[in-house]
Amino acid sequence: MSVEQDRAERGRVEKEASAPRSRRRLIVAHTYLMLKRGERYLPPVVRGLLGLILMLLGTLGFLPVLGFWMIPLGLALLATDIPPFRRWLKKQINARRTRNKSRP
Repeated sequence: MSVEQDRAERGRVEKEASAPRSRRRLIVAHTYLMLKRGERYLPPVVRGLLGLILMLLGTLGFLPVLGFWMIPLGLALLATDIPPFRRWLKKQINARRTRNKSRP
């Protein structure tokens, strides 16, 4: 194997290894933006109902289409209206951001 082929193979492997990290970063960023947009445009009653519905449907995560990912999303929507939970959620999001920035 030549040196160029070895470098290309190593680059491909590194790119594949970093794909889950970059996907995770995108998910965190999109979640944060969605929560900010929901705070601005949805009334508190609608956010609360939507959060409860997401959590209830998340308990049926073993079914297709529905998933356990709905439970944290529902909790995050509820947290936007409850001040102690909102502070906790923002602290978690900021901690995740700083942790992702420090990774190469």
